[in-house]
Amino acid sequence: MKSPSYAQVIEDTRLYDVFFQFDENSRGSMEKMEETVLKVMPDGRKVRLKDVADVYETAGPNEINRENSQRRIVISANVNKRDLGSLVEEVQTKVKSKVVLPEGYYVIYGGQFESQQNATQKIALFGLISILGIALVLFSHFRSTTIMAQIMATIPLAFIGGILLLYLTDKTITVASLVGFITLCGVASRNGIMMISHYLHLMKFENETFNKEMIIRGSQERLVPVMMTACVASLALLPLVFAKGQPGSEVLYPVAVVIVGGLISSTILDIIITPTLFFRFGRTSAEHYINDNNKKEEI
Repeated sequence: MKSPSYAQVIEDTRLYDVFFQFDENSRGSMEKMEETVLKVMPDGRKVRLKDVADVYETAGPNEINRENSQRRIVISANVNKRDLGSLVEEVQTKVKSKVVLPEGYYVIYGGQFESQQNATQKIALFGLISILGIALVLFSHFRSTTIMAQIMATIPLAFIGGILLLYLTDKTITVASLVGFITLCGVASRNGIMMISHYLHLMKFENETFNKEMIIRGSQERLVPVMMTACVASLALLPLVFAKGQPGSEVLYPVAVVIVGGLISSTILDIIITPTLFFRFGRTSAEHYINDNNKKEEI
């Protein structure tokens, strides 16, 4: 039993609140509290607590927690056989529709969910920086937005397989799986670089003209290296894909699933999409690239 703060004192540069509080003997008896004298009138009459207020017992918290000078109540739970994001989304929907909060009350979803949200935002930022970095490097090398765009177009091809295999196996997008998608940006663009660079090599050093036959030849000559790279990387990650539920696989399993799925789809689709796009839109950019390199060599 204590009152709100009615004053403050300073001691050793620190500020302390001052409260009124019943002594231990009075706190144990409602009758004693009711007889507490609040004021003595000029005529000698005593004003007791029971004269100005109702004294009664009621339920209250046995412990009061505070954060940022505000009271808080923590409700915690463990998640089993369910991804954290969808569970919290369902809880938010039900709380919003069924719970009427008194004035001044609000709900914050923290703990592991809050940490996951912060990590997701950071990874999304790093992913955007990675994509911009890849685009910048490609443009600085080829000096062509068309070639850069054609190589960057291979990244969604990898995302297709990563999302599909993730849906078929885990059905959950986690922070670890997002790391796998960032990795796929580099892996997928590498396949496009290998093929387009070889097309340009054939035109520059083997005097091939830009036509369908050159595209077919370049694609066939790069088919084996692209397939071998994808197969070796996928085989190296397969043990992690089949280790679902094993101790320590919580982080590596989603990464492996996304990368393996992305390697499969990007390798298959890249063999079709990249030659088609380059044959349809790459003639002018390829000729400019070859001419610019020839001029630099002459200088």
